Amino acid sequence: MEPRIRPHLSSSNRASASDRSPGWRPSAAIRISLWLHAAILAALPVFPNSWAWLLSILLGDHLVLALAGLWPKSALLGPNLARLPWAPARNGLVVLTFDDGPDPEVTPAILDLLDSHGAKASFFCVGKQAQGHGALVREIIRRGHSVENHSFRHSNLFACYPLGALQREIQRAQSAIAASSGTAPRFFRAPMGFRNPFLDPALARSGLRYVSWTRRAFDTACRKPETVLRRLIRNLCEGDILLLHDGNSARTAEGKPVSVQVLSTLLPILDARGLRAVSLPMAMGNEPGSGAP
Repeated sequence: MEPRIRPHLSSSNRASASDRSPGWRPSAAIRISLWLHAAILAALPVFPNSWAWLLSILLGDHLVLALAGLWPKSALLGPNLARLPWAPARNGLVVLTFDDGPDPEVTPAILDLLDSHGAKASFFCVGKQAQGHGALVREIIRRGHSVENHSFRHSNLFACYPLGALQREIQRAQSAIAASSGTAPRFFRAPMGFRNPFLDPALARSGLRYVSWTRRAFDTACRKPETVLRRLIRNLCEGDILLLHDGNSARTAEGKPVSVQVLSTLLPILDARGLRAVSLPMAMGNEPGSGAP
């Protein structure tokens, strides 16, 4: 029988209980790894002189899992929404996502641009940032976008956390964002897209769905909007999930946020190609915050 973890729902996220996963189902790679560990433990007393060979197999398994965690689009460690399913994608939908915010300068400019084109987006907010800019989080929701979970502190060591630390980090962000916005996030994205085998069960406990991206802008590192834009529109098609940043955006030579400059050009391109930018809950069948199945 496959192990399961019952979702833990605090008062801040019970409103979205109908959207929550019933429990953790380990991926095929994780099941193989668990069986491999059990087989090696059973083999050690029988073949004590082969401990070095058995240990090398175990280390090789750990290396494969570690590399999978460093591959943001990988589904080896668990389900990973890297692009929209066929049904919403065929309707000409793309999803705009913004990470690391909210930012008191950049986020309002992005919201105004989205409004000017009738576009919607999902903002993967850092819990600590959401606590400090609650009014801005509520403004994101008021304008029809969704606010999602991007951890509480956005630690560079997030992918090294054990299960308990992951659960605390995720739930702390979940509570902070829900308290600021009045709406519990439904989706989670790991800092830098790096994760480990413990993240999937931790997300199941909080009832969150993991999301990566189809196209990444690298707008935190590149100061040239035209270069960032090329990365996003090369082979762009319906169903794509695009990653930009409202927090930690790089600046142009003139000191302007790269993400804002890119978005001002990207949105007309989407319009011209007949693509409609929506938030994740809208694409997956819900208006932001509705909690409807």
